[in-house]
Amino acid sequence: MQQTNSLASQPALAEQLQSVFIIAHRESTDQLESILQAEGLTTNVLRQVVTPELQSYSPSYRCLLNHYNAWQQIAQSPSPVMIIEADFVPICHFGQAPMPMPIDDPQAGITWLYTCASQLYTVTEQGFAEGFSVSTVAYILTPKAAKALLDFIQPYAETPERYSSWDSTLAEFLLKRGFTNYIPFRNYGEHGGIPNPEHRKHGLSSAHRADSLYDRLAFQPPYADNHLNVWKERSQARLKGFGRLLLGRYLRPKVCFTSSIPLRLLRFAILRQFSLHLPDATADRTAST
Repeated sequence: MQQTNSLASQPALAEQLQSVFIIAHRESTDQLESILQAEGLTTNVLRQVVTPELQSYSPSYRCLLNHYNAWQQIAQSPSPVMIIEADFVPICHFGQAPMPMPIDDPQAGITWLYTCASQLYTVTEQGFAEGFSVSTVAYILTPKAAKALLDFIQPYAETPERYSSWDSTLAEFLLKRGFTNYIPFRNYGEHGGIPNPEHRKHGLSSAHRADSLYDRLAFQPPYADNHLNVWKERSQARLKGFGRLLLGRYLRPKVCFTSSIPLRLLRFAILRQFSLHLPDATADRTAST
């Protein structure tokens, strides 16, 4: 049976999503808002007001509180909403990039628009990739998943002064509650933030960048003061992406070998790094059947 479904045939982001929450502290969001609004998206900046009580909390917990504020509002929304942190740098034509999730999936959990340490689990016949990632730089959340995440904060609220890499446990939390999490074919933008000393202090990488992008960046990231620095950071990120692919960290050998669609997974993983075009994610169906 021949199928023609592909990522390229999926509706655009701006056709399926109208609202964007921008998580901010003190950063200016003017440039980011301007880009998103030009793509037809409505922006709503959630800027945390730091009180004496909040100042006693760890930066990681304060960040969680800001996302929690967005989750509370999305839980009351009639449709999925995008959440973007203020240091996210979108690609050009951001709103025209394809949806990375099936909008009609009632069990859709979190869908990353920007990934870090991502892993591919499977690829649906429609070309959507189910998988894992950390980082909450940019993602889509359904109202149902947002409602479930309102319970996510409880264990972290018990020790708010402690550092936690809470974003690395979001995927598992939702999976255990029957949700399906999606990762994109390529990233919809870059993490433009400067290295985080809190991460470094606790033995984690202080900076992470997008290993592959759908298009060029819409503006220069805050981490770079010139185009040469952007090129260096982007080159290192690309090399890291190639390395993760070759070392089996993006698509784990066990996942591939035990899958009923290994060719589809391999094709998706390889084309993600090397192809100039979107893949027909189900081109291998005839061979696999």
